[in-house]
Amino acid sequence: MGSTFTLYLPLKYVGPSGAQRQIAASVPQPALGSPVSAVRLAELPIEQVPDDRDAIRAGDTVLLIVEDDPHYARIIADLARDSGVKVLVAARGAEALALAREFQPSAVSLDVFLPDMLGWTVLSQLKQDPATRHIPVQIVTLDEDRQHGLARGAFSFITKPTTTEGLESALSRIKEYTEPRRKRLLVIEDNEAERLGITQLLGHDDIDIIAVETGTEALAMLSEQPIDCAVLDLRLPDMSGFDLLDRIRDNEKLADLPIVVFTGRELSPEEDAQLHTMARSVVVKGVESPERLLDETALFLHRVVSDLPVEKQRMLERLHKSDEDLVGKTVLLVDDDARNIFALSSVLERRGMRVLTATTGSEAIGLLDAMPSVAIVLMDIMMPEMDGYETMQVIRQNAEFRRLPIIALTAKAMKGDREKCLEAGASDYLAKPVNTEQLLSALRMWLHR
Repeated sequence: MGSTFTLYLPLKYVGPSGAQRQIAASVPQPALGSPVSAVRLAELPIEQVPDDRDAIRAGDTVLLIVEDDPHYARIIADLARDSGVKVLVAARGAEALALAREFQPSAVSLDVFLPDMLGWTVLSQLKQDPATRHIPVQIVTLDEDRQHGLARGAFSFITKPTTTEGLESALSRIKEYTEPRRKRLLVIEDNEAERLGITQLLGHDDIDIIAVETGTEALAMLSEQPIDCAVLDLRLPDMSGFDLLDRIRDNEKLADLPIVVFTGRELSPEEDAQLHTMARSVVVKGVESPERLLDETALFLHRVVSDLPVEKQRMLERLHKSDEDLVGKTVLLVDDDARNIFALSSVLERRGMRVLTATTGSEAIGLLDAMPSVAIVLMDIMMPEMDGYETMQVIRQNAEFRRLPIIALTAKAMKGDREKCLEAGASDYLAKPVNTEQLLSALRMWLHR
């Protein structure tokens, strides 16, 4: 109170990582002699990396680079241009989504840590939009996130930090994949009627479908020619689907093959969990709609939805525009601001969700203990007494809530804060003010089977 100080700001900021920086000052309090907590004074804008958006012409190969580190973005851009590829650069998820819809790039290089949302949310929105879901997305993240990203439609991975050679190899692979060609789908199913049904459901002139009856035939076919995706029934005459998956995964050349398990067999929780580490997706015959199988295979084959027959386009549109994954689910909204609670509750209730609210961390923990039906949590970070970080840490200590999706809502978009959210137990985060479509996209992703 009453203190004065001078703060000098640089006219231009240059830093080793290029990420946003937050300026803070610790101001002494003369009367008490104790330091006042850091005052957040400014967030420096992310440096804009020049790109080719004004020079893109029809027929150009274009890479959209989504990266908030200008130094790293420039390295990827330079390597891409050296190989004859034009580039678009976005530092935020919202900008990336807008550029993808406007320019329809040939491929996307996507960092997971962005100022306004996780790259997973960007990936989810790209893959839910029929206009962009065919675009191959290369994820830049930690290796342990690999299966998580592949199951959501990512094409490939780069692990940071990487070498120039590693980047060149990744860019070469994705450029080769974007060359126009017919994709190959392998159907592994011993029932003739089922094979015919799958072929009729998925077939069109943009893909070749090869059908086999046994695991042995499948392995032979995989060794003879490149396959882009496989549909696998778990009941085969010569080996189980699990055995076949093991043998495919043991082959280094086939390890990244997208496999959609299409089975009528009842799975135990252990088998279901095991399958999700071995296959990209599991679709249950007779329980889930045929649209799911069409959708999952189209995702991994990077099919252009607008090129499919009209009736198949309508099937996918019904699936993606639907909020059926939200209807009847219970969401816990934790926020100490009544205006935020009112605004978000209105949006979620209109989608058929049941909304529980808590204004403190301890109240949220009590509600979770009393209401095991909660399917997802929206957690504000800045709360009095127990903040969002502490609340998530306590929630995760309970084994029942280890897999409960928690989306952190943070008013700060700094890299350290984003990482702190995930370390505390957040499944995802969104920057405030929350964009309704981004929120709904994140909810659909985390609540989808």
